[in-house]
Amino acid sequence: MFESETYVRVRYAETDRMGYVYYGNYSEYYEVGRVEALRQLGMSYREMEDSGIMLPVLSFSIKYYKPAYYDDLLRVKTIIAELPKTRIKFIYQIYNANNVLLNEGETTLVFVKIQTGKPCMAPEAFLQKLNPFFK
Repeated sequence: MFESETYVRVRYAETDRMGYVYYGNYSEYYEVGRVEALRQLGMSYREMEDSGIMLPVLSFSIKYYKPAYYDDLLRVKTIIAELPKTRIKFIYQIYNANNVLLNEGETTLVFVKIQTGKPCMAPEAFLQKLNPFFK
């Protein structure tokens, strides 16, 4: 299993009239976690696209437990629990500064060849970076 953590500070524009982070913004926080997880593995999303592979989102789910507020520093924990094949699943947990779990969710992305628009296997270079975490 591979785990990564990154931090996001809630901006005022991301809150609603109740002062809560608007629910739709969590998908962006998850994207920050996902991109930073790839970077921590030593492969940026940009490098993957430059090599001819894109990762469109196939599914997204989330469970909300508690709200986040303006100026909160959120810890985004991103987990890859299984080696990918043509799809990769990311699991997310977002905590506030008091280590309270605010929400958790999942996204499944598909490895797709940019030239053909067809699904493909995860790049070998990417799998080599992940393999040590699954031994």
